[in-house]
Amino acid sequence: QVPVVESGGGLVQAGGSLRLSCAASGRTFTTYSMGWFRQAPGKEREFVAAITWSGGSTYYADSVKGRFTISRDNAKNTVYLQMNSLKPEDTAVYYCAARAGGRLWEEDYAYWGQGTQVTVSS
Repeated sequence: QVPVVESGGGLVQAGGSLRLSCAASGRTFTTYSMGWFRQAPGKEREFVAAITWSGGSTYYADSVKGRFTISRDNAKNTVYLQMNSLKPEDTAVYYCAARAGGRLWEEDYAYWGQGTQVTVSS
């Protein structure tokens, strides 16, 4: 298993930045690809970004391209989501997830965190 715990959410003004962290435990972290998803009130959960186990490939939703950056530090068992130029429509609960492979933009990840709230005020 790969338990994951998100942190770094909070309240920020539009145009501001936040960095989310996802700490994972377990020796197999470095073999898992990691993804970030989000769910806004009244909406379905959606893909935000993902990174392969090596960090060699990254994927982004069109809505966040150019504003968000996903990265990972395998020595620290941590994945990051740097969010810049935040907009009110980025307000959501952000979830970190881990999977062994497959299509990283799909939701069938094996392990999920509890989520962290991000609120962007206008």
